[in-house]
Amino acid sequence: MLSAFLYFDLSFMVWYLLGPMQVQLAAALQLDTQQRAMMVAVPILCGAVLRLFLGMLADRIGAKRTGLLAQALVIAALAVAWQLGVQSFGQVLLLGLMLGVAGASFAVALPLASRWYPPEHQGTAMGIAGAGNSGTVFAALFAPMLAMAFGYQAVFGLACIPLVLTLLVFAVFAKDAPVTTPRKHLSDYGRVLLGNRDSWWFMFFYAITFGGFAGFASALPGYFHDQFGFDPKIAGWATAACVLAGSVMRPIGGVIADRIGGTRTLLAVYLAVAVLVATAGMGIGGSVATVSLFVLTLLCLGAGNGAVFQLVPQRFGTDIGLMTGLIGMAGGIGGFLLAAGMGVVKQHTGSYSLGLWLFAGVALLAWGFLSGIKHQWRNKWSAVSAARV
Repeated sequence: MLSAFLYFDLSFMVWYLLGPMQVQLAAALQLDTQQRAMMVAVPILCGAVLRLFLGMLADRIGAKRTGLLAQALVIAALAVAWQLGVQSFGQVLLLGLMLGVAGASFAVALPLASRWYPPEHQGTAMGIAGAGNSGTVFAALFAPMLAMAFGYQAVFGLACIPLVLTLLVFAVFAKDAPVTTPRKHLSDYGRVLLGNRDSWWFMFFYAITFGGFAGFASALPGYFHDQFGFDPKIAGWATAACVLAGSVMRPIGGVIADRIGGTRTLLAVYLAVAVLVATAGMGIGGSVATVSLFVLTLLCLGAGNGAVFQLVPQRFGTDIGLMTGLIGMAGGIGGFLLAAGMGVVKQHTGSYSLGLWLFAGVALLAWGFLSGIKHQWRNKWSAVSAARV
């Protein structure tokens, strides 16, 4: 469990690395708002797509070996960026693509932790391992300050230090659970997607909770800078407060879901998020009020992340590695659409309000869909699982 948490934590730190430095990178590379948003959104999208393949690879060669390979690739990419520099929009997008490998760590850490625990403790186990997304807090707190002190290129080299240490810890202490998992093929993904409607519901619900968390974590530094004139350091600190709330709440959300059921937890999350984000879009109050609204928003989204993965092992116990990849991919795509979409909306309307209202509307739509299927899920799963639905 500890190895999975550390691996996930440091992977998320570097996956998110471009977000807190976006104001400085955009100034150095002369990027407009839309390009800046695309720069921070590309790692999210690449991480989403790669999760599918890392989930499949984890089922084939084991989560531990997959994690070691992925971490080595990320370290190599950061070392190259440190030594050769990032001098253009194309180059920073290429770096973002490689950092997407770190985002795909989701498909390694969660199966590594989950397979050691029985169904009634899945929400807690998955929540603790998934709380590794707190690595985004470290990036938000320290990356802008280090970039101001040493230049953004040096940050890429400095990030390699904790990654190498984590790689060593993971190599020594991580262990695959003593369970047999069948090898998955691309056809298996097609089988699940075409033959099981529930897989699409899980992907949609996670695209809102994790997509909201990842998208806002990447977009908020630029939002706070544009909206309130925060410098990169203050914007990073404000974003860190929001991300910390979501990260801490993820395991708590898993515990709550274990006790009252994942569907009840998610219904409360979607309704609260819709209200909070819509209020933020109205621009009521000053910077303190807006930051507070986003802290509460990410707190709710973090709880939702834990709740979704309390439900996953109950529905897809034999295909958890495969479904972790699919659901994680959907979450990343949701984050990409939110982060990139906010930049597009700001570029063409001059305001972020429309983008925030659209996300609030989607959250409300998710609440409506879940309300319609919750009874079916509870009746069907309660007969085969000791966990609460």
